[in-house]
Amino acid sequence: MNQRTKAILAICALIKVCSTVATAQPPTWISGTKPLTLEGDIASYLVAGVDRFLLSELEKSIDRRGRHWSYDFSSQDAYNASMEPNRKRLAHIIGVRDERIPFDAPELIGTVEQPALVGHGEGYDVYAVRWPAFGDVHAEGLLLVPSKGAQAGDIVAIGDADQSPEMLVGLIEGIPIESQFARRLAESGCRVLVPALISRQMVKRTATGGSRSVTLTNREFLYRSAFEMGRHVIGYEVQKVLAAIDWFKKANTKVGVMGWGEGGLVAFYTGALDTRIDAVCVSGYFNNRQNVWREPIGRNVFGLLDEFGDAELASMVVPRTLIIEASRGPEIVISPGTSAAPGRLTTPELENVQSEYERLKKLIAGSKFETDIKLLVSGNGSGPYGTDEALSELLESIAGVKLALPGPAPHRLAKSFDLKDRQKRQVHEIDRHSQWLLSESAYVRRQFFLKADTSSTEKFEKTIEWYRKYFYEDVIGKFKYDLLQPNVRSRKAYDEAKYTGYEVVMDVFPHVIAYGILLVPKDIKQGQRRPVVVCQHGLEGRPQHLVSGDHRAYHDYAAKLAERGFVTFAPQNLYIFKDRFRTLQRKANPIKKSLFSIIVPQHQQIINWLCSLPYVDTDRIAFYGLSYGGKTAMRVPPLVRNYCLAICSADFNEWIWKNVSTRSPYSYIWSGEYEIFEFDLGNTFNYAEMAALIAPRPFMVERGHFDGVAPDETVGYEFAKVRHLYQAQLGIGDRCEIEWFPGPHTINGKGTFEFLHKHLSWPIPSR
Repeated sequence: MNQRTKAILAICALIKVCSTVATAQPPTWISGTKPLTLEGDIASYLVAGVDRFLLSELEKSIDRRGRHWSYDFSSQDAYNASMEPNRKRLAHIIGVRDERIPFDAPELIGTVEQPALVGHGEGYDVYAVRWPAFGDVHAEGLLLVPSKGAQAGDIVAIGDADQSPEMLVGLIEGIPIESQFARRLAESGCRVLVPALISRQMVKRTATGGSRSVTLTNREFLYRSAFEMGRHVIGYEVQKVLAAIDWFKKANTKVGVMGWGEGGLVAFYTGALDTRIDAVCVSGYFNNRQNVWREPIGRNVFGLLDEFGDAELASMVVPRTLIIEASRGPEIVISPGTSAAPGRLTTPELENVQSEYERLKKLIAGSKFETDIKLLVSGNGSGPYGTDEALSELLESIAGVKLALPGPAPHRLAKSFDLKDRQKRQVHEIDRHSQWLLSESAYVRRQFFLKADTSSTEKFEKTIEWYRKYFYEDVIGKFKYDLLQPNVRSRKAYDEAKYTGYEVVMDVFPHVIAYGILLVPKDIKQGQRRPVVVCQHGLEGRPQHLVSGDHRAYHDYAAKLAERGFVTFAPQNLYIFKDRFRTLQRKANPIKKSLFSIIVPQHQQIINWLCSLPYVDTDRIAFYGLSYGGKTAMRVPPLVRNYCLAICSADFNEWIWKNVSTRSPYSYIWSGEYEIFEFDLGNTFNYAEMAALIAPRPFMVERGHFDGVAPDETVGYEFAKVRHLYQAQLGIGDRCEIEWFPGPHTINGKGTFEFLHKHLSWPIPSR
């Protein structure tokens, strides 16, 4: 054979080998899926789609509210009775839960140098007062008492959060004379109580020890811990007004409430809750609330728009007098990019006020009794508040008297008004109450969980279902939609020695997709079914961080598990792009939903698809998440039953303490993660209770001693409760583990890997 022939044969052989290798290459997309052609940042596309979906759901909430209402228009008494379930739900979601403190009369606040009488005006005296509300919390403000003639009625007058009672009375500057409605009502013969509200003042606060600080408004500072404990800064202030009503009603007089801006909100909610109030005047607040997510976070009420728009709230004031004044409202901006939640207030657009008013009239159109509701427009809807027309209507309904002509400004008797100290006292008392609720919360949760029967695994699994349903519907928030057909698209992204990786996108809800990276070991034999580990990144993470680059937190653990023979899937979760995802929580909360209302069905769709793959063992699918992925580990496996085990890494701790404490430097109070707070969680599910929803499936915690999430003692304290459930009560202690290691906020990948091999029945590869 000559050299030429040998060369030709060699070339042919090489071509054959190359052809064989080429045909052995993994396909460019997964069999049974369509090619993925989506370009650009898919994570950004995912977040944008969820945004569109939630905005659509907010709009749909208007028509859906009717399912919560059963108006009985046959009589006033029947109508009020039909409102009681709604009043109870409103009280629940704004946190009006604490028993009020009975008292004989407000206390006068004075000293030997500064008497309680701080001023007097045309026919009235002004006193500095305080009165008990609930717990150890007091309201403070001014009491205007008629000094001549018969008393016309009792009114609580409430200014905006950034106005002091002294401004509303005219003792100090800050409010135009024509809008000092507390003073005008006193001049007309009413006894007027003017409470101070928690302000929107930005204050820099520092945790004990000085290691962390945060700059928040007073309202957001109190909102954060209260929200977690099923309370609210709104509810706390409503309670103060209700305590004032308790006192007023001892005199058996007619009672009214009037407020502007934030005071309008408080007056409105108080009037909706308490039928003892004869007339309500709301100024500079009434609006279409579909954009409540844009407003300061102190107005974020979980489930509000699921049941209550302003029209529905107004229907709760009927048949009593309701005066809506369309006027200028507070104008403020809390800028993004700070530790505070961004928000803004603008004057309600007259068109929106009018459309909501028309909606109210439709709601009560079937009334067989007289109603007294009025919409008054100041200027073009942005004129001064507290107009003569509004005050005249309020006085007529309360006392049948005319509005007096304005008198001179009240004469000031006080040398000074220390508004800062009063605000500090108000903030301190409410914070102290929330901290007391935190100290009681473990006992409340224990009582809440009494229905769980741990006498056997079978009884436990049966009785825990009520809690699983409650967790999904009342804590996480459940969209009652069927999942779309997944329409899976994929493309090859990795081709490594031991695995092939694919980007995968699938549909979940309209506009909502799930996205992630699937890693498939190359040594899977025909007909073999492998266990799967779903690996979840943390805050601002991406699936790619779990595959390559040796990220300091993840160390390529999805890839390392694939190299050990597991199929792995790394989903892209919503918590990315800072305010873009945090405002998703703001859009979800008013319709009684959360980020996890989207994340749970995304995972369910992913699991459903994974179960369809020929090389996946549907009974061996595990979840392993770090940091925010650890938060996901505590919330998704309880609700996605296909997960046969869960591992929480770099997150497990005494979660309620971490969210509520205003003392500990570990607390989320000191962070910019304003979306983290979950309504009423403190009274229902700490991490031990969430782990109970995972039981009896295997559960593990991975904990670095130097992880800044929390100190070891709070991790150990909370885990001890989980261990007690598994070991002592259910007798399945071999399914519950914790690995402590001398490291930071990171995947350790030792004890957890062994746990996966053990409970997924997959052999540890030899070196």
